[in-house]
Amino acid sequence: MLDPELPVSAIAQLIQLAIAPVFLLAGIGSILNVLAQRLARAVDRARRLEVEFGSYDESQRDRAAAELCLLDRRMKLANWAISFCTASALFTCLVVAILFVADLSKFAFGQAIALLFIATMLLLIVGLILFLYEIRIAMRSLRVRRELLPGSDHSAAS
Repeated sequence: MLDPELPVSAIAQLIQLAIAPVFLLAGIGSILNVLAQRLARAVDRARRLEVEFGSYDESQRDRAAAELCLLDRRMKLANWAISFCTASALFTCLVVAILFVADLSKFAFGQAIALLFIATMLLLIVGLILFLYEIRIAMRSLRVRRELLPGSDHSAAS
């Protein structure tokens, strides 16, 4: 199955070919780190609101309930984004592994590699779109708070 006479230069060339997906993995890892931090902050804020909820008056409860709904949406979106980006990273690992197996064993996996890479990119695109949507929801909730500040002219600009 494996060619025992495979020169070291061929293996070195194969490693060079696999470097690009490894850089992609590093980028996805950075995105996952940001997503995990955003999810953690939303969870912390939701827990704090839940603890303080009983001490609020009626108008504060209404605002807190609305914020909890937004936080719940943000947590779901961040969770889905993490899932899609993680799947993208796993597919990237599969691409790298199949690149090595295909070249070392002389099997023709070209189409499978191409399809896996396309799936990798689609998963990453969906993860990034969900990330962007989560950010927009977070910014929308911040915009509302600015409008509540006395002397703010943001309500007229919107």
